[in-house]
Amino acid sequence: MEIADLIVTGPMYYKGVYHFFYQHNPYAPTFGRHMVWGHSVSYDLINWIHLNHILEPSESYDINGCYSGSITTLPGEKPVIMYTGSDTNKHQIQNLAMPKNLSDPFLREWVKDPQNPIMIPPSGIDVEGFRDPTTAWQGGDGKWRVIIGAKTGDDGKALLYHSDDFVNWKLHPNPLYASDNTGMFECPDFFPVHISGSKSGVDTSIQNSSVKHVLKMSYQNKQLEYYFLGEYFPDQEKFIPDADWARTGLDLILDHGMFYASKSFFDNAKKRRILWGWSKECDTTQDDYEKGWAGLQSIPRQVWLDKSGKWLMQWPIEEVEKLRDKQVSITGEKLIGGSTIEVSGITASQVDVEVLFELPELENAEWLDESEVDSHLLCSEEYASRSGIIGPFGLLALASEDQTEHTAIFFRIYRAPNRYLCLMCSDQSRSSLRQDLDKTPYGTIFDIDPNVKTISLRSLIDRSIIESFGEKGRICITSRVYPSLAIDKDAHLYVFNNGSQSVVISELNAWSMKEAEFS
Repeated sequence: MEIADLIVTGPMYYKGVYHFFYQHNPYAPTFGRHMVWGHSVSYDLINWIHLNHILEPSESYDINGCYSGSITTLPGEKPVIMYTGSDTNKHQIQNLAMPKNLSDPFLREWVKDPQNPIMIPPSGIDVEGFRDPTTAWQGGDGKWRVIIGAKTGDDGKALLYHSDDFVNWKLHPNPLYASDNTGMFECPDFFPVHISGSKSGVDTSIQNSSVKHVLKMSYQNKQLEYYFLGEYFPDQEKFIPDADWARTGLDLILDHGMFYASKSFFDNAKKRRILWGWSKECDTTQDDYEKGWAGLQSIPRQVWLDKSGKWLMQWPIEEVEKLRDKQVSITGEKLIGGSTIEVSGITASQVDVEVLFELPELENAEWLDESEVDSHLLCSEEYASRSGIIGPFGLLALASEDQTEHTAIFFRIYRAPNRYLCLMCSDQSRSSLRQDLDKTPYGTIFDIDPNVKTISLRSLIDRSIIESFGEKGRICITSRVYPSLAIDKDAHLYVFNNGSQSVVISELNAWSMKEAEFS
């Protein structure tokens, strides 16, 4: 189900074909000096054909590595790559490459622009902190804009550049956004979304009153994907977030788990925006060498603005359902406190499971002072197994038969002043008997509507990765796990409730998943 390699650089759709470009070390399963752009193509974003590398270190401006970048489609359906090269001095600079043959839908060969480099680090910017250009967008004045991630010391910046011809670029005096103590702004992304709550996507260059803009940054110091929603004023080149989340603590995060360096693109074929993210390994470097690869790409996700206008929603693309095989269902099953039910009859090591829980009366929930707790600490195994009132309840994924090994993805409901809260966690602490793994638990706390008496969870489980989507994609948590017992046919899937109040499995559907095809 997953694509094994490193960081997505430039996904795109061209002449009926989806393209996946990725930063990759062809010589070792580690980040190294000789980073190239790998290339695969697909007709459905699920089954892939591997092609030859398209960018390799060869010139003075990229001899120490071809790093991340993006694809922009210029008028006349002409794609162009803008990528970061590490030059002979290991300074990070921006370069261009174009397809050799536009009539080839697979775009097998690319040519580096003779005018490279097109941007060098400006004064005051760290020479090794100037990288990851976004997909460019075109304003009403015809000028192209692009954001470059940058840093000065420990302060991150989203630098804005202008160009009339996509070759000669001028730095705007003010960054589009900057923040203190976040480290490098890696892999920035900037795109519009419909304010109507429509799931349909918007081309990157659309700017009108029907859209809001998303500015996403990968904070190097936190290794998380933060984003801001706000208004973009192209005439002033200003992006004004709806709220200054960095100072209020009300962070918007794409995925609370092992998910980083994401990249989105507008899929013109199905009029949707698709987001991809990198999930790095949590085992050892020696493990990487033994298996010969490191890092996965997440299942592509459709992304849109929730009808509330306050957060993004994410959901696996519909094409993943083509991999569904044998199905089992549970409906109307009461889960009393302390009970566990096995979801049997499916291949639990590769499964797509969706469950809708019916909640008891929320007035009975425990009290929680959100300002005094750390959601990650609440998600520890001791907390998952300890009885609450409404929860913890959820799934035990990649579990051994005796549940010695399992990953718990669960909810727990609380009362707070004038509102109700839900804690969603993915707890890896008992995911494996192995001790040499990063088993950090992930989680977050969010408001819930007391008038809605249900809560939903979907988890895509594939051997060493679990991608979970709470509340129809409002909350996402990706986990990497390495069971030693719960492997292949010895893996099990359970639904559990450790709360004193009963919850009801209103509906559960689980499908064994077929292997995607690679050639």
